[in-house]
Amino acid sequence: MSELQDLKREASLRAAADLLSRRASATMDEMAKSAGISRATLHRQFAGRDGLVVELEELGIREVEAALDAAELEDGKASEALRRLADRIQPSAGLLAFLMSQAQLFEGGNTNPGWDRIDQRITALFRRGQEDGEFRIDQQPAWLAEAIYGLVSAAVWSIQAGLAGQAQFQTMIVDLLLDGVRRPA
Repeated sequence: MSELQDLKREASLRAAADLLSRRASATMDEMAKSAGISRATLHRQFAGRDGLVVELEELGIREVEAALDAAELEDGKASEALRRLADRIQPSAGLLAFLMSQAQLFEGGNTNPGWDRIDQRITALFRRGQEDGEFRIDQQPAWLAEAIYGLVSAAVWSIQAGLAGQAQFQTMIVDLLLDGVRRPA
């Protein structure tokens, strides 16, 4: 496959991720339209909807794990690591929103092991912040991880809808998570 074909295929995957993170039941026709290509082209790129979803999941896990590595979650204060995470995850935020929406569809622990690795690393960040006395301890680390996934998804959707700008991404997530919605005194 040529580099141009790879780029077109990845663009189709990202467009599908954006759509599927908002509407898990989207059809191949709708995904083709969101990617700006014909249905026939989408079918040539992917062996059906299931094939597209599997490739999208693999791309998402690969990119999110790379963002986690780049964020160096184990270094420095947990709040600083959280800011680095938001910064590094931004280019792959649509993929994380897709992964989160897909993880909700699996029952009985049939999720991709890559998603479990991502979840464990982010949960560990919150646990470390609690153990270091930086984060509140009245919330479970697993819940705080779910909260960041929800905030990332909401930020992606708000930016797509024109309700917020890309430059606000980190603030929408980290400041809200760390400070809540109360107005500072």
